[in-house]
Amino acid sequence: MDGVGERLGIAGGGAIACGTAAVAAARGPVLLWARSESSAERAAATIGRLCARMKEDVDPANVRIVTDLEALGEASFVIEAIAEDLAAKSVMLGSLDDVLADAAIIASTTSSLSIEVLGLASRRPAGFCGLHVFNPVTRMALVELAFPSGASAETRARALALCEALGKTPVIVPDVAGFVVNRLLFPYLFDAVRLLERTGMPAADIDECMRLGAGHPMGPLALLDLVGLDVSLAIGEAIEVDVPQRLADLVADGALGRKTRRGFHAYE
Repeated sequence: MDGVGERLGIAGGGAIACGTAAVAAARGPVLLWARSESSAERAAATIGRLCARMKEDVDPANVRIVTDLEALGEASFVIEAIAEDLAAKSVMLGSLDDVLADAAIIASTTSSLSIEVLGLASRRPAGFCGLHVFNPVTRMALVELAFPSGASAETRARALALCEALGKTPVIVPDVAGFVVNRLLFPYLFDAVRLLERTGMPAADIDECMRLGAGHPMGPLALLDLVGLDVSLAIGEAIEVDVPQRLADLVADGALGRKTRRGFHAYE
């Protein structure tokens, strides 16, 4: 990718992976691995839509999508962006270590898991970091950067440089569950769910109060839907905050928010 001399790869085909790829495509070529041909097709369509909406003139053809993980071996910096699951991420990070050159850096977009533990799973803790981007990646400026204790000075410098090349604002945060934003944000979001449970207020009304009264760009229940209720549940458990029963029930029912078109709100 132009700017820092990194050949950027992304492992994943979901919203965070596609958003990161679209942002990177504005700066040069990027390689994205998707798990299957159908996942690759969905990722290509998503990236095309994201690029069309961006203020910059971004060519989605700058994103080369592959389904062979070994193709990521040409990358010098790979961002893992799969499901927020420790076991799945650990397997993926180990697989990336198998195909990448020794000098390559691996980053994870985890929002709640231990960077120290993931660094060990990557088998290269000196060349590992947490690189937590925020959804929607094309619009959110912050990146929370977290490093395992063994991260090298070069890894730290290259991670910072990559974030800046992507036009993001990196902030180095401690390796604690939820980092800074989610650790402070999710207790508030869950309180909104409990208010809904206690009062029976419509979700839209709670969101409207916080948008107009607190100046938030999005209400708490709509934000949970955007994050994904399954992801929100995992974050709550990781930061050891009680998860409201209503949210857990929705997840059990398969209502995960925007990605399933139903959660606290319904979506067309």
